[in-house]
Amino acid sequence: MTDFFKQLSNNSFFWSAVTAWVIAQSIKVIIGIIKEKRFNFKWFVGTGGMPSSHVAGVSALATSIGLRFGFDSPIFAVAAIFTLIIMFDAQGVRRASGKQAGILNKIIEDIYLKRELKEDKLMEFLGHTPFQVIVGAVLGIAISIMLNVPNNTFNIKAHLP
Repeated sequence: MTDFFKQLSNNSFFWSAVTAWVIAQSIKVIIGIIKEKRFNFKWFVGTGGMPSSHVAGVSALATSIGLRFGFDSPIFAVAAIFTLIIMFDAQGVRRASGKQAGILNKIIEDIYLKRELKEDKLMEFLGHTPFQVIVGAVLGIAISIMLNVPNNTFNIKAHLP
């Protein structure tokens, strides 16, 4: 088990993705504090918002893999497809679920508000706009490059024709 933690602590791909996620979530908190003039811990662990931390994390992971193994490697292809699926889900499926939650919350208010029956509201802020997804991807790629290039894990000459 000690070997597992040692290997994980030295895994630059893992830390690139985690760093991108933490920075993206921190940006959400800062935006929330500026907009609402208060702090809410849910902003750090919640879904939705600007930028997409899911996309930032997987973009950083895919970029790190591409920088290390080449953008023509099979492992990069797997990571890139995985990233595209996450990007599609973030702005498509999860966003639609959030819109449905909003509609259902309005129905709950219309039906139960007058009877004083308290129902838990559904979480409406689940997904991302395409812009939030793009910003998350750019953030993840930039963080991956900043973390990998200075450590000399990327040799551009090795990847040029």
